[in-house]
Amino acid sequence: MELLTRKESWNIGYEHALGETASWFFVQVRDHAKIFGRRDPKSGRVIVPPRSFSDQTLEPAAEWVEAGPGGRIETFTIVYEEFKTLPKPPYAFGYVKLDGADTGLGGYFRGVDLSDPAKAAARLAIGNRVITRFAEQRKGDVLDFWYELA
Repeated sequence: MELLTRKESWNIGYEHALGETASWFFVQVRDHAKIFGRRDPKSGRVIVPPRSFSDQTLEPAAEWVEAGPGGRIETFTIVYEEFKTLPKPPYAFGYVKLDGADTGLGGYFRGVDLSDPAKAAARLAIGNRVITRFAEQRKGDVLDFWYELA
């Protein structure tokens, strides 16, 4: 059987409401350069990015808790191929468990030489400490902050 491929392009733009929890989170990023999560009242876990309810206990989560700015790398990837609407490669993206949080927050890594993949991966090793940095001019989105090795 012959397996075919087809090149397709999907360029779908949309705007959606972030809701009360995510809106409050991004206002804090924008206006105060701070990261917050919400505490699950039943388990005590701090969920970052915040949710209005716990993903494990389904209890409403209302208490805001500041997290970071330090943290540890949970996972990462280094991107060398171009994707539409994403930064020009190479770039590194991953998840960091911020101090005071129990879940990982995605973000870009900066300040690491990505020209040698093996050396870059060794520097971005899981468990390595990072610090959250914030843009001087913030808009209230995920590009307002990034991680640098501590």
